[in-house]
Amino acid sequence: MEQGIRLGIDPGQARIGVALSDRDGLLAMPSETVPVNGGEIDRLAELVALHDVSCVIVGLPINLSGKWTASTRAAHRLSRELAGRIEVPVRMIDERLTTNTANAALRSSGRSQRAGRSVIDQIAAVTLLQQALDTERQLNRPAGWALDEIVEPLDD
Repeated sequence: MEQGIRLGIDPGQARIGVALSDRDGLLAMPSETVPVNGGEIDRLAELVALHDVSCVIVGLPINLSGKWTASTRAAHRLSRELAGRIEVPVRMIDERLTTNTANAALRSSGRSQRAGRSVIDQIAAVTLLQQALDTERQLNRPAGWALDEIVEPLDD
């Protein structure tokens, strides 16, 4: 398994959750929540440089039936825009249910969903990044798909 810090991104319409791994790629930790306000690509590119990130993992929110939605297209567009601004690989992973998992973790900690809005996106980013790290270790190859492997379906 390759060494280096990975940056996980849980894209959303209003906020983007961000998580970082340790240099060994064992553990995902929350980083920050980036507002979607026109400067999100700049901030994400800045985080990649600031933390000397070796790979970016972005959640691809495919719906439960496997179809693409407006959110799927937005995440794919964000990934392509970010990839055009940075020098490290950007990969996407299926992130179905990560927000549900994050909400369940928040509830089990005793915090309401409303009180946890500021961190829920980070928890979702940690969940998807940890999933990617675990998959990478199990398969001994990068998790998810490279951007050139993802083709938006025409029929969705």
